[in-house]
Amino acid sequence: MHMSDGLINAPTSVIFGGVAVVGMAVAMVGARRDLDDRTAPMAGLVAAFVFATQMLNFPILPGVSGHLLGGALAAILVGPFVGALCVGIVLVVQALVFADGGLTALGANITNMALIGTAAGYLIAVALRPLATRGRGGLAATAFVAAFCNTVIASLGFVLEFAIGGDAAFSLGGVAATMVGLHALIGIGEGVITALTVTAVAAARPDLVQLLRGTAKPLEVRT
Repeated sequence: MHMSDGLINAPTSVIFGGVAVVGMAVAMVGARRDLDDRTAPMAGLVAAFVFATQMLNFPILPGVSGHLLGGALAAILVGPFVGALCVGIVLVVQALVFADGGLTALGANITNMALIGTAAGYLIAVALRPLATRGRGGLAATAFVAAFCNTVIASLGFVLEFAIGGDAAFSLGGVAATMVGLHALIGIGEGVITALTVTAVAAARPDLVQLLRGTAKPLEVRT
């Protein structure tokens, strides 16, 4: 979800701007370790795919738009650090070039989508990795659940930020119910797209799926 300028107050924007800077710095350190000849080209493709899907959005609340996030997809394919960078770079380009998401809210947007969403999607995918290696169906189910949870958990990040620095004229309960409810619906769509994309990549080149690296039988996704 993209937040516009003025949706949260200046101190809250500064706080989560700091969180975003620290989180992106940590991601850069981790990405330097993870990037290799296979991951670098895939990272570019992932960033382009996330950029395209995020450009399709619709209004949810005044100053807030809903769309696919792509954090779980990025984390499954290229890992959590590179994945967070991919989503973060997309958000920066969208804010600076397309005015999609406010500049003062950029830190909050990066925190929600690039950091919280990507981390949540990856941790859930790792927890379900034994299922993912059982076959294409298991991998699809893992990708779906990770993407669904990534979307819903990221929306909770927005609720937290709004609770800290949002307009008191709006009911926090109403905002939370709207955000989580609509993002649960978005999460279903994101889960389907993520499952289809991950299984397609795994069917052709399972070595390009970071989640499957180091597993005992990574090629079982072909069955």
